[in-house]
Amino acid sequence: MPGMERPVARVAVDLPLANLDRPFDYLVPAELDEAAQPGVRVKMRFAGQLRDGFLLERTEPGERDKLAPLHKVISPEPVLRSGVAELIRATADHYAGSFADVIRTAVPPRHAATEKAEPPDYPAPHLEPVAPHCLTSYPAGDRFLAELATGRPRAAWTVLPAARPEGDWALGFVEAAAATLSGGRGALLIVPEARSLERLEAACRQRFGKGSYAVLAADAGPAQRYRNFLAASRGAVQLVIGTRAAIFAPVDRLGLIAVWDDGSDTYAEPHAPYWHAREVAAMRAHQASCALLLAAHSRTAEVAQLLERGWLAPLELSPSATRRLAPAVRAAGAMPSREPEWVRLPQQAFQAVRAGLAAGPVLVQVPRAGYAPYLACQNCRTPARCPNCGQGLIQEAGAAPSCRWCGPLLKAWRCPECGDQRLRRPVAGVARTAEEFGKAFPGTTVIQASADHRVTEVGSKSVLVLATPGAAPPARDGYAAAILLDAEQMLARPDLRAGEESLRRWLAVTALVRPAEDGGTVVIVAEPGLREVQGLIRLDPAGFAATELAERRAAGFPPAQKLVAIEGSTATLTEVLTALALGSEVVVAGPFAIPGSPDSTDGRVTLRCQPPRAADLLVRLREVLSVRAAKKQDPVRVRVDPIVVG
Repeated sequence: MPGMERPVARVAVDLPLANLDRPFDYLVPAELDEAAQPGVRVKMRFAGQLRDGFLLERTEPGERDKLAPLHKVISPEPVLRSGVAELIRATADHYAGSFADVIRTAVPPRHAATEKAEPPDYPAPHLEPVAPHCLTSYPAGDRFLAELATGRPRAAWTVLPAARPEGDWALGFVEAAAATLSGGRGALLIVPEARSLERLEAACRQRFGKGSYAVLAADAGPAQRYRNFLAASRGAVQLVIGTRAAIFAPVDRLGLIAVWDDGSDTYAEPHAPYWHAREVAAMRAHQASCALLLAAHSRTAEVAQLLERGWLAPLELSPSATRRLAPAVRAAGAMPSREPEWVRLPQQAFQAVRAGLAAGPVLVQVPRAGYAPYLACQNCRTPARCPNCGQGLIQEAGAAPSCRWCGPLLKAWRCPECGDQRLRRPVAGVARTAEEFGKAFPGTTVIQASADHRVTEVGSKSVLVLATPGAAPPARDGYAAAILLDAEQMLARPDLRAGEESLRRWLAVTALVRPAEDGGTVVIVAEPGLREVQGLIRLDPAGFAATELAERRAAGFPPAQKLVAIEGSTATLTEVLTALALGSEVVVAGPFAIPGSPDSTDGRVTLRCQPPRAADLLVRLREVLSVRAAKKQDPVRVRVDPIVVG
């Protein structure tokens, strides 16, 4: 239009179809010129219907001289910054997904009343000099903090697993954020779940003052979540903390991204395109030229690979310093398979519990919740299954074995392998274990903690705390001892990451225990020769991760190779493979039936290739998906480097 600068709006339409995953041009009417700015929500007519979208940029007219006009500007609030839009596009391309699917988690839904309301006051963070005493305890920690003000250091911080200042990851995050904010740049701190967020928020409140930061969490109400998002988007705060989706938060002059416990499976987005917050954090750090801190008690194979390439620098204590400051860890050995059902603790572990109770609280980790997760043959340990449907049997106290689908068994169960009729519980749930420990240590208070029964904290009194993984509450002065029960059952899960995940959870328990100099002890009930158990005993997650990476490289699994899983009907998968026309550089497995799927037509095919070939493979796959969407053919589900391969 005459006199209007850049009269064309390039719009991302809210349509997740692969063939429509690109910006579309619309003419900006004169009456919308002022409001139609990059980043605002707009409404336009697409294929005869009014659709929502985001205005990405204003441009000059192109080859087309007839463009449909924008229908309206939903809100003049610019909620999508250009840098975040680029990150969303990169994430969608990396995971063979669409821009529309990613932006739905990156930008929260509009809350009109909150947007129009007078914004609250956000006080400036307190940045008075405070001598750091967490990160500076680590070699190169001083240099990392010094570079945060103006540089872009990237580090993998292996946090000491002990209940002492050097093991306080939240304190370390606050110190890193303070150094970044002092340099006039913003910081983004990401945690996996609500308990960690509460701990981090308490540390931020104490250091920077209440209200000087924004919290972005999925479980917050729509008004609160949008209010906090606007605080970051409008530049009212420079510090943002939150869970998975906060990785896309619009932070002014972003100088630091810090991610706690990147091995947690909660960082994997459960909806298409199934992105992972660690990978998005790495992409954003590269894109924004900012610092990156990946911190954990353990170390994933993905972080080990980035360290191997030199893209990350290690931030860790020496092995001797780690063993000196951390609790003493030893293995009690797994119980013989012929032991009676009630025998749960080897003598060494029993003595550790008794000695620990004399000094304070004792933590016992049980792999599963519930009364009795499953039954097995007493003689050969074959899982007991329903003779009708094949589902696992359960048994309540004093009742006959039963099936969740078929009800109580009509006749006595007999093991199909050895013929024995006796049953046992290979892994007792937290409720049953509480009963056993209550009998073994009469007069001792027993506290149960699980996802369904949360305990926030225990004091310094002598109590027994039985918790499932991830549910253990911290003790005020650290636990005197911790026992890791049924460890080999955790390792037996049919999961590529079973070993890595088990060591991560064991180290998380170790981090709640007092140092060895204060009597802190951790006992794991497992064979000491297992690689994962050795990693715990030596407190050497770095060595374990290096070996894990080497084994995955030899087996052809992520992150050493790019793995793409495509799921759909067998006929559809055959069509996709034919259209892809893959060369010999891509290893194809399938199509095959998905294990455990109730539908016999559900299938999966996996594609594996070396990382340098991954970009070409994903581009080709997106092209095929686009053609199929345009022809309205049956869709498929695509997962790139899935966390669970099964």
